Amino acid sequence: MIDVEQFRNDVVQPVLKELNLWSESAEELIMGTAAQESNLVYLKQTGSGPALGICQMEPATHDDIWDNYLRYQTEKSTAMKDMFGVVAGDARHLTWNLGYAVAMCRICYSRAPSALPDADSVEGMAEYWKDHYNTPMGAGTVDEFINNYDTIVKGDE
Repeated sequence: MIDVEQFRNDVVQPVLKELNLWSESAEELIMGTAAQESNLVYLKQTGSGPALGICQMEPATHDDIWDNYLRYQTEKSTAMKDMFGVVAGDARHLTWNLGYAVAMCRICYSRAPSALPDADSVEGMAEYWKDHYNTPMGAGTVDEFINNYDTIVKGDE
């Protein structure tokens, strides 16, 4: 497993700050998403799924973000180019570039119409993840997110 504090301090925080998308809520939501989606272990979905990266984003979602959002957001797309050397997204970058995977996850959340949940509300983050990242039809559950956040991010046994 990736060291949680190194992931937080050396990947999540700098990427979110560079994108001007950092807040305590955003940081905790990304940490929870990575814990839920990959257990901070897997870079490709196990089994038959197509999801990639530490936040397990599907290539179709990745491509939609580039085609229908980033191409119209000059500041953000320029930041992606400057930070990661990515001009037009290639979903394979999600697998080998932790920062890129975090950036794409945060940008995905930034498209959601509702405000981010409070940083200290694990249940709120879990519900937000379910509604805006996993989707209501997805296999993951709010309870699973809460358990993975508490166990992996907070280190509660």
